[in-house]
Amino acid sequence: MRNTRTIAMMGLLIAVGCILPVFARMIPNGGVILSPMHISPLLAGLVLGPLPGMIVGLVCPLLNAVMFGMPQGASLMAMCIELPVYGLITGALMDLFHDRHDVCHVYLALIAAMICGRIAGGITQALVLGTASFSLEVWASSYFAVSAPGIAVHLLLLPPVYFALKKARLVKN
Repeated sequence: MRNTRTIAMMGLLIAVGCILPVFARMIPNGGVILSPMHISPLLAGLVLGPLPGMIVGLVCPLLNAVMFGMPQGASLMAMCIELPVYGLITGALMDLFHDRHDVCHVYLALIAAMICGRIAGGITQALVLGTASFSLEVWASSYFAVSAPGIAVHLLLLPPVYFALKKARLVKN
């Protein structure tokens, strides 16, 4: 029963990770600013654990690229590293906290995952683009300054969703 529920939730989160970017692209630069695809792996890590979070994080950008043509190139490669790291780190930290899933631990897991994922994505982009066209300033600007509204939305939206799913007994732990 647990495996069926996990697979169903993963499918649902992958679908959300494909549909939200479509709506975000209706806003000029909305996909970059709001980072809607990031919601699914973060939530999968919180709710389902590290491995399902990592899988959701890998499938979302690949499926979006095949179905909608976005993300492309270096962004696709970076997101194929960044988003699985989100799911992996969030899930691993939630597993580490065991039964102490209070608001502080959820925020700690989310913030640590966002930092680690952005570092991994930045390293990937630096390797793909080379240091001539990718610098620390470009990384900080694109991964933190431009996406600050998305970071805020994720930090405001995901904890209440997590606790609602926990109350509905849809959380792994």
